[in-house]
Amino acid sequence: MNDAAPRLAALAETLLGAPLPVRVRAWDGTEAGPPTGPVLVIRHRRALRRMLWKPGELGLARAWVAGDLTVEGDLFELLDRVAGLLWERPPRSGPPPAAVPGAAGLLRDPAHRAAVRDLVALARPLPPPAPPAEEAVRRGGPRHSKGRDRAAIGHHYDVGNEFYGHVLGPTMVYSCAYWSPGGTLEQAQHDKLDLVCRKLALRPGDRLLDVGCGWGSMALHAAREYGARVTGITLSGEQAAYARKRVAEEGLADLVEIRVQDYRDVKDGPYDAISSVGMAEHVGADRYREYARTLHKLLRPGGRLLNHQIARPPQPDEETYRIDEFIDAYVFPDGELSPLGTTVGELERAGFEVRDVEALREHYALTLRAWVARLEERWEEAVRLTSPGRARVWLLYMAASALGFEHGRLGVNQVLAVKPVPRGEAGLPLRLRTWGA
Repeated sequence: MNDAAPRLAALAETLLGAPLPVRVRAWDGTEAGPPTGPVLVIRHRRALRRMLWKPGELGLARAWVAGDLTVEGDLFELLDRVAGLLWERPPRSGPPPAAVPGAAGLLRDPAHRAAVRDLVALARPLPPPAPPAEEAVRRGGPRHSKGRDRAAIGHHYDVGNEFYGHVLGPTMVYSCAYWSPGGTLEQAQHDKLDLVCRKLALRPGDRLLDVGCGWGSMALHAAREYGARVTGITLSGEQAAYARKRVAEEGLADLVEIRVQDYRDVKDGPYDAISSVGMAEHVGADRYREYARTLHKLLRPGGRLLNHQIARPPQPDEETYRIDEFIDAYVFPDGELSPLGTTVGELERAGFEVRDVEALREHYALTLRAWVARLEERWEEAVRLTSPGRARVWLLYMAASALGFEHGRLGVNQVLAVKPVPRGEAGLPLRLRTWGA
């Protein structure tokens, strides 16, 4: 009997308490849902088994990465339509419907129990498939220990420099760009690097520590354009090898040193300035004070820190905050986001004087959409360089993140802080936002 899609639509309406917001095509060719817009294609009933055994984002993610779920049409529109079910749904009042975990759960509401029984029948046979190979291996040891951090960074960044080149473009900058109306991705990334250098007031001969230097773009820009002496550190061996090659090709080996090193192991301060762009999300809430104090000790009095970091809104009860399952399993293992106020507070507790905060939320949405466009244009080559599952991970992660920034579920901020001198002079212009331009 070919009726999978209509049955799924009816079950979804019962379980979710709302009509299915997108059209669905099932493995038997049937369709149901709104007549226009993107189509969620359930290519195999295996997708249902994944979602039954791991309800929520992780089950959906496994089905997507494995190719059991695909999308025809605009992925951004589809994610926008389901945002109310996945990310923006208001909290339920009273006890949750699922009292006990399991393939179906023991649901309190009779209608829910009947719906889950029908879903189980559609999903048979019940044993769940193994997670896709792209899922991060379960990690042992204390969270954010040096060894565990190295493994987490390797999972994300050691995917292949050529793959990242297809997504990021020739600048090889993997953080929020700084856009002008009608500008290109390459120009926006150049402008972001220059903005960081100007906020740090770099001058020829200044010592700059670039924490989480990636593929070397910030280090190269600071040395080439400002004459700074730069030490770039990363935990990724592939990134370091790529960055060193770029340094040699540009003839900047006398100004730039790239190390595979944990920030906690840097002992050769003091530095005149520190840039940390897109790295602090990997530090972890429990380690953030150590991170801030370590950078404070590495700066000379009067030295500047530019901390560029993704933020999340504060929760009414911060103890209920949980790390996104898809991101933790497939993208940034052990990554944690904090509210902006928490970050500023920790920097101040470490002894910094925070002098400026600039929010760049809309800029990151534009950056991610540009990366998605590049990945889609180069899809076959990206798959060849990694795997179909890995390419799907990056596509979903970047598209969903773009909407997160557009909807205000995520933010990104540049915090400029100074290590005070005994007399209190910060060495900053009275009109700070000129940035020396």
